[in-house]
Amino acid sequence: MGIIEVQDLKKSFRGRSVLNGISFSVEQGEVFGFLGPNGAGKTTTMRLLLGLLRPDSGAARVLGQSLSDHDLLRHKVGVLLENSGLYERLTCYENLDYMARLYRVPDPASRIAELLFFVGLSGSGDQVVGTLSTGMKRKLGLARAILHDPEILFFDEPSSGLDPEAQHMVRELILRLSQKESITVFLNSHNLDEVQRVCSRVAILHQGQIQTLDTIEHLTSGTGTTTVRITLADPGQADMAASLARSLERVIEVVSLDRDRVRVTLEGGSVSQLLGRLVQEGIGIEEAVKVSRTLEEIYLDVMHQSGAVI
Repeated sequence: MGIIEVQDLKKSFRGRSVLNGISFSVEQGEVFGFLGPNGAGKTTTMRLLLGLLRPDSGAARVLGQSLSDHDLLRHKVGVLLENSGLYERLTCYENLDYMARLYRVPDPASRIAELLFFVGLSGSGDQVVGTLSTGMKRKLGLARAILHDPEILFFDEPSSGLDPEAQHMVRELILRLSQKESITVFLNSHNLDEVQRVCSRVAILHQGQIQTLDTIEHLTSGTGTTTVRITLADPGQADMAASLARSLERVIEVVSLDRDRVRVTLEGGSVSQLLGRLVQEGIGIEEAVKVSRTLEEIYLDVMHQSGAVI
């Protein structure tokens, strides 16, 4: 059994179905990406797991229990929602100190100093939260989420509003917590590059149903297919190369990248046979490189196949 378990989960609001019986599990120490467009049901799923909402049917369990029925388990969970929920009239230090006393964190002063330094706010402890930038508030929310050393972290758009340096800090934090401390991370995000860098598995949700659930490695490697990017010696032959490639067996996709490059995906086919046929037809090839698909390409494909308007 996973540390997070969702079984045939359904939820609707005012007669509108949001989740239509989704199921998945997350193992201990895993970084699990939960993706989908706005309105797909990602935040609803997270709120059900946190016990902030009750399902119409099905189960949403954390550590084998429903958090709505077992308040003591909340001490093992850290949360950062898109709205950080900080106390605007308190200082950074006071926000963390208040939470530290609620969770009975030992030696709170040292722990708070450690976290303020870690998230880059060590010089802002006395600053009132209401005066902080969006990025600084996000950093403080991250510090608050891990203040009590939880076993599971729920992050909703953790890098939202952060500059590139701070985004890198968030990625490093997630990887360190997962790899070195075996903390499980459930990550809602629209930042597909971030998800591809830190997550081991992803689920893509659309129209209340999980459209794809797999490892990043399996999705991006395209098991059973090979994708090759071909650079042509003569840019004037790009259209001809693309047209010829589309006519070949086992070619499942051809994309013209620009005037002198095409990308071809084959299913169980031989790249050498493809290149040989192009050369046979008088098409000069300067370079051919096997490539992996990005998570963004996979996500857009899934949305297209499920009828999403992008």
